Amino acid sequence: MSKTSIALVDDHRLFRQGIASLISTFSDYEVLFEAGSGEEFCNKVSQKFKPKIVLLDLNMPTLSGQQTSEWIRKNHPDIYIIVLSMDGDAETVISMIKTGIKGYLLKDSDPLEFKTALDAVTNDNVYFPPFAARYMAESFNKPAENIKLNNREKDFLKLASSELTYKEIADKMCVSSRTVDGYRDTLFVKLNVKNRVGLVLYAIKNKLIEL
Repeated sequence: MSKTSIALVDDHRLFRQGIASLISTFSDYEVLFEAGSGEEFCNKVSQKFKPKIVLLDLNMPTLSGQQTSEWIRKNHPDIYIIVLSMDGDAETVISMIKTGIKGYLLKDSDPLEFKTALDAVTNDNVYFPPFAARYMAESFNKPAENIKLNNREKDFLKLASSELTYKEIADKMCVSSRTVDGYRDTLFVKLNVKNRVGLVLYAIKNKLIEL
């Protein structure tokens, strides 16, 4: 019986090695290749060199997890995606589910739960832990126009409306550039815009910020 092939996409090498080591203990799975960014993954994958499952981080350089997921859905829709992230925020989970992922796990999940998720997705099912399932249930009862931003997202919007670069915004907010990228990508989905100009115009139009 052939093994189910997996690609690991995460910019933390030690984390990738740890996951690869764990997968090596599973008799029915194997790591096909690793990538340190979404861009590297897109350059490596092909019709002849394609994993069945991609384990995908969200906050990565060049292409975020969300952008990578959207690329996979467009170019290789038969690849199954499981997100492995430290981010358990409701909006992030829902935005990723909308890109067509098959599973979402926090990076501190138990190895047994990790194996359960792999088995479910391999068998063409989905796997979302209770917290993610709860977010999905709540989202069905939330009016589309009822957009709520947390305080950090509001702070980011105000700074994004200035001439500061994303790096300078990160410095102002005392967070990493990757965290700012996460705020940006989440708001792109939440506000249904595609770039910084659209982000700011939406914020002004809907009085989410005051200039």
